[in-house]
Amino acid sequence: MAGALAGAIAGSFLATVALRWPAGRQATRGRSACDGCGRALRWFELVPLASWAAQAGRCRRCGVRIAPLHPATELAASAIGAGAMALAPDIGGAALALIGWQLLLLALLDARAFWLPHGLSLLLGLTGLLAGGQAMAALGLSASLPDRLIGGAAGFAGLWIVARGYRALRGRDGLGGGDPPFLAAVGCCTGWVALPFILLFAALAGLGVALAGGRGRGDALPFGTLVALATPFAIGTLRALA
Repeated sequence: MAGALAGAIAGSFLATVALRWPAGRQATRGRSACDGCGRALRWFELVPLASWAAQAGRCRRCGVRIAPLHPATELAASAIGAGAMALAPDIGGAALALIGWQLLLLALLDARAFWLPHGLSLLLGLTGLLAGGQAMAALGLSASLPDRLIGGAAGFAGLWIVARGYRALRGRDGLGGGDPPFLAAVGCCTGWVALPFILLFAALAGLGVALAGGRGRGDALPFGTLVALATPFAIGTLRALA
């Protein structure tokens, strides 16, 4: 219950950042306000999920629809928190939830704006180095500090080489500049063993999205989002093989 509640609260903040930061709007200062009329919101209008449901998904004053990303992110973050604490109701579960919430934010930013801020990737990487071992232990897996350091180095180097090679061959960028640091951060959280599985599932997901959406060869896909979504499946595969 505590994990779900903490996740819903975290999700409310994550959704605000994902909506406002790419648009150059302030998301961390001042009181929360309606995106339609700018009215400052009261405390009872800020209860995650419950306020959105009570207001039928609209602002009480102007009637503008509340962005669906708000309840969706609150629900996703709540599920991450609940799942993490159910697996390990201790520091390991808290570490796992914290990593999951950071992955969720980066996935949202990349999906909405093709943007993986280096600062957030750095924060995720530091979290992984400091607490990734405990988070992986909560999942019944082992990821020592050397494994996570190698994961960070391999994640960055692997994508950087691919990006440079693609540009040399095709004369244009095939990966965004934020992708190598992001995969490095993921490697710092999971260790190097998980990276091949993460890349495999991300590639399969990208292929599925391209086929389902009728995308052409030149259409961009949010690789960071695909990596974030692939990570729990890769971890699940490692647990099954352990």
